[in-house]
Amino acid sequence: MATKKQTTKAPSAQKGKNSAVMPKRIFAQVSPLSQGGVSMFDVGSRIDSTNFQNFFSETPLLMRTASLLAEAGFEVLQITGSTINIAGSQKTYEEAFSTKLTLEQRVVLKPAVGEDLAEFVECPSTDQPGLITVQGSRFEGLVEGVAIEEPRYYMAPSSFAPPKAYWHLDVPAGVSLGCNADKAHRSAITGKGIKVVMTDSGWYKHPFFVSRGYRASPVVLGPGAANPLKDESGHGTGESANVFAVAPDVDFTMVKMNFANTKGSFDAAVGLNPHIISCSWGSSVPGSTLSAANAALATSIAAAVASGIIVVVSAGNGHWGFPGMHPDVISAGGVFMNPDESLRASDYSSGFISNVYPGRKCPDLSGLVGMRPSAMYIMLPVEANDDIDKGNAGGTHPNGDETANNDGWAAFSGTSAAAPQLAGAAALIKQACPKLTPAQVRSILMSTARDVTVGKCHPAHNHSAGPGYDLATGAGLVDAHKATLTAKVRCLGPVLPITTVQPITTGPIQPITGPITPVQPVGPAPIQPIRPITPIQPIQPGPIVGPTILPPPLQQASEQAATETGPGLSEEDIRALEEMIVNSEIDQI
Repeated sequence: MATKKQTTKAPSAQKGKNSAVMPKRIFAQVSPLSQGGVSMFDVGSRIDSTNFQNFFSETPLLMRTASLLAEAGFEVLQITGSTINIAGSQKTYEEAFSTKLTLEQRVVLKPAVGEDLAEFVECPSTDQPGLITVQGSRFEGLVEGVAIEEPRYYMAPSSFAPPKAYWHLDVPAGVSLGCNADKAHRSAITGKGIKVVMTDSGWYKHPFFVSRGYRASPVVLGPGAANPLKDESGHGTGESANVFAVAPDVDFTMVKMNFANTKGSFDAAVGLNPHIISCSWGSSVPGSTLSAANAALATSIAAAVASGIIVVVSAGNGHWGFPGMHPDVISAGGVFMNPDESLRASDYSSGFISNVYPGRKCPDLSGLVGMRPSAMYIMLPVEANDDIDKGNAGGTHPNGDETANNDGWAAFSGTSAAAPQLAGAAALIKQACPKLTPAQVRSILMSTARDVTVGKCHPAHNHSAGPGYDLATGAGLVDAHKATLTAKVRCLGPVLPITTVQPITTGPIQPITGPITPVQPVGPAPIQPIRPITPIQPIQPGPIVGPTILPPPLQQASEQAATETGPGLSEEDIRALEEMIVNSEIDQI
């Protein structure tokens, strides 16, 4: 059972502000009692891919709790192995959990704005930000805590981009060349057969994508999201072009997020069983404590990586980016390429050592990112008249992108662009050697990156680039060609197995007495079912509550590799060949 801890709310929190209005629909993640006997909210910063199963709940308990939540008047949006995603009014929360909710305003970093106030729903009776305890309510003994979701933000038409005189990159050519992916493409490594899912603001079927024949599945709506054919922001549509620039033949799916309910969308992405998930969003966590919502998100990320999914996340644009600092993800920073192809650290991108995860350095490596003040560097396709199309339009570079406000193109980047670039590079690696684990893919990307020795990262961190790994750029700029060559060599020998992750044992779901209040569809569009997912077992009596996403079979990529045989190269041979690739100017193998 979660208890009060001696943590401190953000010093910039401003309680008692009457100018803000409590949301009519509040999202949260309910954590039933963990099968390991310890609450995720007590150890949030120590949850990773080695121990996440301790914080999952037994299936019968999950289903029973979900039905009780529905009876209490909540919308049950989604059920995963560790949490139940709900939505409800302030009154519903207060009555169900015997608590009081208030609204706080805190200083956050918003895209294109910088420091600004945002509203956070809080429970004054607990010290951990965003946590509701359930003592004295009907859920005591069933639930260890309720994590109130919190706002998270972006890390920042014709088929052809409009020509502009200032230095910028186009897609796909400029980004592909800058990431050194063209050479991989010529050797038939294009990401074919690799499934990449991006969680973001949505995806618009822009002529840029259609005319080039990119493979994109219909948009999946995350819990609380609506309008699958629209991208009102433009962020998701534009940044997705970075994936295709590096890996043009991936099978791509966008999960459209409600940014007040981000964990639900991440869990929906996991339910699609992709090879890679790319996240260009997050929040800034400079302190040493995770909020309840971030602890819940950390658990989902750890479970995804342990199941073999590669998760790539932006490190931030001056943020202490979370979940970009999670120890299991590939943390994406930024490097600026000049017209002469010389490289320097992007002063728009974050670089830091996490205070949540001791010793965790961010970023791991970098993609292509512009410079301050606005990183208007990559000309990207967006839905005409959306927020970014209008917001970046006109002006004179670097304070505007000089495009029309309704032409479906805008120049932007940030580590929001770096993450999908690295996701594309990871897709090339997985095609070249499917048996590699997420940790091995990260290792290959870092060991083959181009060292960057000039410049500094964002002034909020102000670290200098230098020889070898540094906090300004990580291991340097991604080199997709060398990374795929190294993956091919790695595939010649066996991958050493790592500790097996045991699947969660589930028992039969017991019938629940009493009616279950039907879950109302999310307006204006109904929540779309997610496939493939573990089928939901019916609860008798009453209708099924919400889509259930139980974790996919937790088979490490290395387990499959253990049954495969290579051509007899020793580990020493493999290391020697990899070193030759990393230290040479070789273009082909």
